[in-house]
Amino acid sequence: MDYASTHRDIVEKCKNGNRQAQFELYKLYSKAMYNVCLRMVKSELDEEDILQNSFVDIFTKLDTFQFQSSIGAWIKRIVLYNCINFLKRNRVYFEELDERFTNLKEEERSDDEQVGLTVERVNRALFELPDGYRVVFSLYMLEGYDHKEIAEILNITEATSKSQFSRAKSKLREILETQRLMS
Repeated sequence: MDYASTHRDIVEKCKNGNRQAQFELYKLYSKAMYNVCLRMVKSELDEEDILQNSFVDIFTKLDTFQFQSSIGAWIKRIVLYNCINFLKRNRVYFEELDERFTNLKEEERSDDEQVGLTVERVNRALFELPDGYRVVFSLYMLEGYDHKEIAEILNITEATSKSQFSRAKSKLREILETQRLMS
């Protein structure tokens, strides 16, 4: 399947100002993009504002879309950048790497330690993370960016991205363990 041409007819109609096609494109992608916002921003009102502003940007910039990627990937990139810009405006703090974290390694947990996890518990735990941790964790684990890309997007060093991710995983484990003990 050629993902670059997915929904090409709808996009072309949107480019020509067809309101029905714009509504169709919104219906196709708004729920998934709301979930992207949900993972990045803590406030439901802010999530809704970011989503709406993103779709305004999408329809305003749609004439620049050249079908070099899928329309969904292009839309997601706009939504992610709007989330990140919102967080930057609201001064998300990214802790700079210090010498204690120069040789970070990916840690693995055994399957039996994962038992009892639900999407709801993990989502609740994600929102207990400091914003900087949550953003890097979400970009890496949920959105599929690598640390180099995250560093470029957030204007931080690659080492800082790795450090934030490592700290986010540790903190997330701690939160989930606390939740498990309290249940």
